[in-house]
Amino acid sequence: MLFEPSLNEEIEVRYFALVGHRAMSKGKLPLNDLAGGAGRMDVLIRGLMAGLLTSHGIREDVEVILHLQGGPGPHRRLKFIGSELKGFHAEERSVAGLIGKAIKEPMPAIGQWVERSPGVYDGGGNLQRTLKDWKDATLIRLDADAERLWTEKASLPFTSQSNATDIAFILSDDLPLEIEEGVPRSLGATWLQGHLAIGLCHFLMDENVDLNL
Repeated sequence: MLFEPSLNEEIEVRYFALVGHRAMSKGKLPLNDLAGGAGRMDVLIRGLMAGLLTSHGIREDVEVILHLQGGPGPHRRLKFIGSELKGFHAEERSVAGLIGKAIKEPMPAIGQWVERSPGVYDGGGNLQRTLKDWKDATLIRLDADAERLWTEKASLPFTSQSNATDIAFILSDDLPLEIEEGVPRSLGATWLQGHLAIGLCHFLMDENVDLNL
């Protein structure tokens, strides 16, 4: 009998790194101007919700790190752990409140995580630091100009060309992502908004689609 591993046996954690090139990293977050004064924080929040939420719950096997690179001051990271979150709602302003609470605090040192609310951790560092932390995961850089993330084969279980049990996706805001790390993969020829791309990644993995890793 052919053994077909389930997705849960193949992947333990789904990681998403969302890069906000202009997203403010310190100060009072303007809740009424997330798209402007906050540096397109609205894009990150939509991606964050797509990564963590189902229709009526939270994905406990997901971690999302927002990279706030717009200053003032050095880059900041906010980590959201699905299995620990409480009071996280599918409402953009509510999520912005959690972020605003965190960035009003002094920034922790690089490599140190401080819990600001249940499941929300605040730390210093940039994307390179995150990728270093995820060195044991299969790293995918989403890019429209690349091979597709899924294969054309039909009726196959999820498989991987690596032995990694975790998979990590890197996405940017509305500005290009200029890094070389990770395997570039496409979700189609059309450039998609980040939260839609994350939703498609979840769909492919939820349905055990054979991935081109």
